[in-house]
Amino acid sequence: MNVTIVPVRTRSEKKRFIDLEWTINKNTPNWVSPLRIEREKILNTQKHPFYQHSEIELFLAYENDQLSGRIAAITNQNHNDFQKDNAGFWGFFECVNKREVADALFQAAADWLKGKGKDLMYGPMNPSTNDEVGLLIDGFDTPPYMLMTHNPPYYEKLVTAFGMTKARDLYAWFITIDKANANITEKMRRVSEKILKKYRINIRNLKLRYLKQEIRLVKEIYNNAWSQNWGFVPMTDAEINLLADDLKNIADEEMLLIAEKDGRPIAFSLTLPNINEVLQKIPDGRLFPTGIFKLLFGLKKINYVRVLVLGVVKEYQFLGLGSIFYIESILRAKKRGYLGGEMSWILEDNHAMIRPLEDIGSEKYKTYRVYRYPLN
Repeated sequence: MNVTIVPVRTRSEKKRFIDLEWTINKNTPNWVSPLRIEREKILNTQKHPFYQHSEIELFLAYENDQLSGRIAAITNQNHNDFQKDNAGFWGFFECVNKREVADALFQAAADWLKGKGKDLMYGPMNPSTNDEVGLLIDGFDTPPYMLMTHNPPYYEKLVTAFGMTKARDLYAWFITIDKANANITEKMRRVSEKILKKYRINIRNLKLRYLKQEIRLVKEIYNNAWSQNWGFVPMTDAEINLLADDLKNIADEEMLLIAEKDGRPIAFSLTLPNINEVLQKIPDGRLFPTGIFKLLFGLKKINYVRVLVLGVVKEYQFLGLGSIFYIESILRAKKRGYLGGEMSWILEDNHAMIRPLEDIGSEKYKTYRVYRYPLN
């Protein structure tokens, strides 16, 4: 077998890099096609704000002149500055089920990162923990929710065969609204109301018409609340503004919550309609000529939601506001007609977030793994 690794340099090579995701996964059960314009956006090093502090190198793998795989090697200076480490990352991995091809791709990423002076490699990150992260290792029997990864089951063997080991597991939890509502006891409601009253905390909707201003509050809470979490990277103003632009197109204002104490924002929860229900009907990922109509009409018929992120500033994490947000979100989701939802992703050792999910009867139904590989 002759495997050749080619760094992406031309527009046509970049197109092949992007298109390979569809070639590899078109027969992967439950895979949901992303929008091609979103893939192009996240890989646009000239315009995407991630590359104001980071670098990416794309590689293609050819086996006997047949395109057979791809990978990205990524540096993230904001991660290294905040986490006080010297890590690099791999992501956007797609590959046929051949170890020789995968090994060549992983080695190319490792060599490029070593050339950048890195001593450790984490992945997959597409391209950071603020985006898609982790390799799905169980829970292949259902489609992914929005912004969650999905890959062929054989990827796990390809990754571990190269010598990568587990760094962290990330969990996704699922529950139907009816089950959650039935498990919310009167005691839970009374305790929630008592805490909110005692500490003078008000929960309100995030206002979409003032989204730029509101998202700045979310950023302040997020960067405080998550600062001690494994893999956390603070979001820049440009990155949070891009998130706001993406949110406003799909968000349900009733499911975007901010908690304020004496007028000061101290916690937030962003629950979004699961747009993957619509994207399943656009298998080629193209908005034109017909995909745009499927998208516009489909947004009105989404049945499930994803709790995308929930954060409480460190000063008030002892109050159990995570549980209060879950309860409030469930009650609102029921009124809005949603049938259920996913809470993801949650670190395997984040017991403060896991306990309230267990209390309301949620099921841990998917596991995503981040791997590490020493470069020295």
